Amino acid sequence: MRQVMRIFIALIAFGPAMAGIAVADQKFPSRPITLIVPFSAGGAVDIVGRLVGEQLSKALGQSVIVENVTGAGGTIAATRAAKAAPDGYTILIGNLGTQVASVGNYKNLPYDPRADFASIIVVANAPEVLLVNKDSPFKSLQDFVAHSKSTDRPVTIGHAGVGSISHLTYLLFRKLSKTSPVPVAYRGDPEADRDVIGGRVDAAFNWTILAAPFVNSGQLKALAVLSTHRSVVMPGIPTSAEAGMPDLLVNAWTALFFPKGTPQPIIEQVNAALQKAFADDVVVKRMNTIGLDVPTPEQRTPQALDQLVNSEFEKWPPLIQQTN
Repeated sequence: MRQVMRIFIALIAFGPAMAGIAVADQKFPSRPITLIVPFSAGGAVDIVGRLVGEQLSKALGQSVIVENVTGAGGTIAATRAAKAAPDGYTILIGNLGTQVASVGNYKNLPYDPRADFASIIVVANAPEVLLVNKDSPFKSLQDFVAHSKSTDRPVTIGHAGVGSISHLTYLLFRKLSKTSPVPVAYRGDPEADRDVIGGRVDAAFNWTILAAPFVNSGQLKALAVLSTHRSVVMPGIPTSAEAGMPDLLVNAWTALFFPKGTPQPIIEQVNAALQKAFADDVVVKRMNTIGLDVPTPEQRTPQALDQLVNSEFEKWPPLIQQTN
């Protein structure tokens, strides 16, 4: 009996200390976070991912490891993220391709974009741009469309792979222009750009973030920015509406997602950390300089991201199905 009492007293004495250890173990983050990028290094999503990873690391005081997992239009990476432990240490940087178009492009998709992920935050918006070779005879979007309808050699348009945003843009352009340009798939947007520069394909759709350096240096020519407003980094390029195709609008948004089941406090902590980072004028200017628009605070909530994904589902999967 005395032995039992001694054990009982010891447990009481050490109780607070043990509770402290439990709290310390639950502190997030206590080890590096992996940020999975579904596309190749140097691409638009990769650039955004590294910018966001840097800010997240500063805000949380923990390393953020960027891991590029390429293939199948980003679905290999998304599948890996969806099946990861929901403990806050795996984040997917997804986009229109991985979170929406994948449903229309793959019959046996291993994940459900709207059921297998927990939304965190939209981190960037960037319109697509139609790019052609600097010596191309095309002088405008309407000129490009007219040539695409001619009986001469069909124009070729490069894209970053089935399900990518540039591929979706190609499908939308084909539908609205009533033309049949030949698609040429690459592993990423940079590869497509290089072949436009080299004259091996006629054109490519790409994000402003990747297009701006080539356009501003004179290596490529931009015919239109697929947005309702002109780009800050390419103010001389007309919008799609100004170029005669007002419905040719593509916002290449990028957002962060946790695996489903990640604790709500962790989601809120990561969201708050990035909300604070994007309130910094230096960070905003840095993103604007490379062609990215920082979403407003209202657009950066998990609920706003859910609404964005749902609205994109109304637009893109039907288009993909219509065009086979």
